[in-house]
Amino acid sequence: MFSITMWKIGCRHRWILPGIGLVLVSIGGCAAEAPKPASTMTQEQVRDHAEKAFDKLKQEEKNRTVGSGVGPY
Repeated sequence: MFSITMWKIGCRHRWILPGIGLVLVSIGGCAAEAPKPASTMTQEQVRDHAEKAFDKLKQEEKNRTVGSGVGPY
């Protein structure tokens, strides 16, 4: 079916559709945003975040054990 259609259109026009597709893809690729660089965290920032999370976890466990009247496991 495709070859019959291409024969009716003519051999010189068979590259028009792929050419249009290539142009559209090229335009879409150029219009896309450039990737943003990944933010880098220092070891000190990682350590600080981990300490805060651990302190929060300890506080939640302390509040849970005080509220329930049951000791820690």
